Amino acid sequence: MKFVCLVYIDPAKTAAATPEELRQLTDDTIEEDWQMHRSGKLILSQPLDEPFRARTLRHDGSVTDGPFSEAKEHLGGFFIVDAKDMDEAIELSKGAIVKYGSIEVRPTMEQTHSETGQPRPELKRS
Repeated sequence: MKFVCLVYIDPAKTAAATPEELRQLTDDTIEEDWQMHRSGKLILSQPLDEPFRARTLRHDGSVTDGPFSEAKEHLGGFFIVDAKDMDEAIELSKGAIVKYGSIEVRPTMEQTHSETGQPRPELKRS
């Protein structure tokens, strides 16, 4: 079962961190990713750039700068894990980054095309 783990960052917490603490956070999260990769649980992991670099596309075709809404935390990254259940996905999510925000763990949905029965394409692994 696949779970998407959305990492929300509290900018006040990262602003209060020293450069050394942030460097250590990067090192710790990379090491955690490699540990999950070696165990066969990590499908994909990627940090996101700052919200001010985002663009939001709306249904009317307009594109605006920045995130959709104001919030205390912003989406700072994500990872996708293959876990037997929600409990295991939560355990896999308990890493160094939680100190700087929160992680939303959400199961993915399996969908197929209503006419062809074709599923969504699989992630190309390198």
